[in-house]
Amino acid sequence: MALMDRPRVTAGTVPPPRVRAIPGPGQESVWDYPRPPRVEAVPERIRIVVDGYPLADSVAALRVLETAGAPVYYVPQVDVRMDLLEPTAHHTFCEWKGEASYWSILLPDRTIPNAAWSYPTPMAGYESIRDYLAFYAWLVDEAWVGDERATPQPGRFYGGWVTSKVVGPFKGEPGTQGW
Repeated sequence: MALMDRPRVTAGTVPPPRVRAIPGPGQESVWDYPRPPRVEAVPERIRIVVDGYPLADSVAALRVLETAGAPVYYVPQVDVRMDLLEPTAHHTFCEWKGEASYWSILLPDRTIPNAAWSYPTPMAGYESIRDYLAFYAWLVDEAWVGDERATPQPGRFYGGWVTSKVVGPFKGEPGTQGW
């Protein structure tokens, strides 16, 4: 089948999965997260390490929870090594939070483009994450939630961090493009 003959799949045109993981004790299902997303305080310490540099370390982080996505962690700039970040010209738009500005990580031996993002002027309801930074777990060496090293949400598009406390399936896995 030629590319132009394939059916077009857009967000919201494919039904969510019928089979969902059942959360165990102390776990959350991403299918219980709301839409529009909710912002809440994080009780655990959040840490980010790249090339041995402690890039972020916070006990004042926030997380954004959205249906089918792993939590996205936002760290206040005061808890981030801003001297190792540089703003870029890249921007994206979220229908809930508004326009995101991106940051590259600048280290002595490498640069990681567009590894973090923030919302300098978030839309109503998301003012609490103004100028907080979120990092793609797949672009940093270590992303920690408490004492657990998180893994990236599948798909290398979404910024969620997967830990043993959340169950899916997660948006970004194969077959989820239209959720």
